Amino acid sequence: MPIVIELDVMLARRKVKSKDLAAAIGITEQNLSLLKQGKVKGIRLGTLDAICVYLECQPGDLLVHVPAPETER
Repeated sequence: MPIVIELDVMLARRKVKSKDLAAAIGITEQNLSLLKQGKVKGIRLGTLDAICVYLECQPGDLLVHVPAPETER
């Protein structure tokens, strides 16, 4: 996937547990886990905003674009 979600990296940097983040932003731990694993097709902007507010970061700290190899284009 060309967009990589680095939520687990930011959680580690901020020393925040997934459980605490999920409770603070109002989503289930299971949905947060799926997001961390990159197994989601999309994310609501409200959810992204809540994550950024709680972790004091920018969306670009969580989402990284990785170009596809030339053979896949």
